[in-house]
Amino acid sequence: MTQTITRGIKALLQEANREIETMSVADVKAAVARGEAILVDIRDPRELEREGKIPGSFSCTRGMLEFWIDPESPYAKPVFQENKLFIFHCASGSRSALAAKTAQDMGLKPVAHLGGGFKAWRDAGEAVENVEPKAKS
Repeated sequence: MTQTITRGIKALLQEANREIETMSVADVKAAVARGEAILVDIRDPRELEREGKIPGSFSCTRGMLEFWIDPESPYAKPVFQENKLFIFHCASGSRSALAAKTAQDMGLKPVAHLGGGFKAWRDAGEAVENVEPKAKS
């Protein structure tokens, strides 16, 4: 039997983009520089090692997002309890739109995402730092 998907990725992204703020590279850079925002990188470790990261960004893989946001979770991270604007980003902006919507739906606020993601940041000539692979034990 074939699955019937009633709300595909296009619908989910349209909904997310209607409900969350999308910020430009310049606006993200300014908000972070003013100390008003935390930039949350939701890419996986392989992406970080391959492409680098935005200096000062906080890494949280998409798969742990809900667990790290919820203060009742045993995996909760204090960074998500700060009174800041949380700006999510991924490689190109799709996963971060969904992540920002999920965070907002959980009650985290304010939230936004970086339009165009890490690619937009890099293409704008902004700083990128290398991420070294973690040593295997």
